[in-house]
Amino acid sequence: MRIAFLNWRDSTHPEGGGAEKYAETVCAGLAARGHDVTMLCAQHGSARAEELREGVRVLRQGGRLGVYPASLRALRRLERTEGPFDVVVDTQNGVPFLARLATRAPVVVLVHHVHREQWPIVFGPVQSRIGWLVESRLAPVALRGLQYVAVSQRTRAELAELGVEPERVTVIHNGTEPALATGTPRHRSPRLVVLGRVVPHKRVEHAVEALARLTERHPDLRLRVVGDGWWSDEVRACAQALGVADRVDLLGHVDEVTKHRELASAWLALAPSVKEGWGLCVVEAASHGTPTVAYRDAGGLSESIVDGHTGRLVDDLDEMVAAVEALLRDPDARAALGAEAVLHAEHFTWPATVSAWERLLAAQVAGAVPVGGTDTVSPVDPAAALGSQLP
Repeated sequence: MRIAFLNWRDSTHPEGGGAEKYAETVCAGLAARGHDVTMLCAQHGSARAEELREGVRVLRQGGRLGVYPASLRALRRLERTEGPFDVVVDTQNGVPFLARLATRAPVVVLVHHVHREQWPIVFGPVQSRIGWLVESRLAPVALRGLQYVAVSQRTRAELAELGVEPERVTVIHNGTEPALATGTPRHRSPRLVVLGRVVPHKRVEHAVEALARLTERHPDLRLRVVGDGWWSDEVRACAQALGVADRVDLLGHVDEVTKHRELASAWLALAPSVKEGWGLCVVEAASHGTPTVAYRDAGGLSESIVDGHTGRLVDDLDEMVAAVEALLRDPDARAALGAEAVLHAEHFTWPATVSAWERLLAAQVAGAVPVGGTDTVSPVDPAAALGSQLP
């Protein structure tokens, strides 16, 4: 198949994160299976306008908002000069590309999560109202009749609330890489880790406050923040204001080996994000036997974590602090959660994710009617996800 994949950013972008990891891994996996894959995404800094990465042709054009019309122009140009694509993937990261306006090929819409809670955090009142209007009212109408892919059942349910028919939404979960064996033991003193971009809606400040509340009872406790972002100075200021600046390490962007060492040495991971489509950081930590504490209403985190088996889900910051406190004091409970987290993580592989995408795209090329359901392991039922390993 000749496939075009429209994505807001790629992983070389300073604000790239889990969505970019998902897109690039799927594209590279499809390319490795012999498909002709082109990714269209935003230009940034000194990044090359065109390059070949892991067998995928990457074309960068436009900026934060300009990427949308620029990518549609590029899509039209490519079809005019090189021939039509067999299928196009339109990633709706709050705002869709509306690729169906630029191509006659079947279009599949990829949605990681609905941005209801994020718009007012990231943008001002006017922009957030406009953004939510586009996402909640205009996009479902403009994309009506298309095949959707969501990365979790929670996202599928949220799309249904916006009027997208569930029978048109297939869930294809994130995969995860096998844990990188670094030989790193658990740190001798208690450590918390937050993995991800440092931006407002990730609410790293909640992890800092949890640390501050627990410091008196756990004087050796540290917080390690693995990731970078434009909100880093605000997190530093928060740590300073709470008197724990000497206990918070903002490591910035790190290499893969360092990331895996941090996950392996941590006692617990925290995911205080407002919303995640899935929570790749959770499953990466789980692959090292490190359980995560996260918020129950934060989208796909309630699926990437099986509450009480691979981590803890809580309702607010007070409950997060209490859950962390209890687990810091109970090594047996941490070990039990960590052991099941490893088993849980093993169910989510990138080859399975790529295979699901290949099946779905081939069906669209063949003219199949959009379908719903789940094409990779669903963690909604803990017993189904963990099998007989559960007590």
